[in-house]
Amino acid sequence: MTTEMKLIALTGGIGSGKSVVAHMVQVMGHQVYDCDSRAKRLMVADEQVRQQLKQAFGEETYLPDGSLNRQHLSAVAFADDQALARLNAIVHPATASDIRRWADEQGRSGATVAFIETALLRTAGLDRVVDEVWHVTAPAEVRIDRVMARSGLTAQQVKDRMAAQSLEETVAPGERVIVNDNCTALVPQVTRLLSQKE
Repeated sequence: MTTEMKLIALTGGIGSGKSVVAHMVQVMGHQVYDCDSRAKRLMVADEQVRQQLKQAFGEETYLPDGSLNRQHLSAVAFADDQALARLNAIVHPATASDIRRWADEQGRSGATVAFIETALLRTAGLDRVVDEVWHVTAPAEVRIDRVMARSGLTAQQVKDRMAAQSLEETVAPGERVIVNDNCTALVPQVTRLLSQKE
């Protein structure tokens, strides 16, 4: 990555609206690396990741057509904390390496700012990859309503997911805060933060 380019993480808990902010900065002309979709792609396209997943969770981790057997992987990887830790130990470093490659490409193309969107900034160790963090926040009741509306989950199921992401919930010192509470205008907040970078 060139020293001129800033790599910024867009993060926040479930239902905070980080994807809305990610779309906003894309519309404003900036590139965004979606950690969730890219990690899923790496699990299929990266041969080293494939081999590690097969060793950890069996050959049936992949279907005969080469695609990921999501049902099998979910069943075994989320069965206990140790299995999930094994999955994360494979996927998170591969994603971090892919982010570095992608960021280098953005820097070489002349970008001064690029973004990653992630719900697992600290869990995946991605806070060590970026130059700055923009933390999208919203009141718990707003977040619960948003997730219920889009997913069909119950309020308790959403609360359970929020509790499972407790490491990601707190705004750390130095992080920039974007308030997405359905009342405070987003565009001026994003524009102001961008103007400090460009």
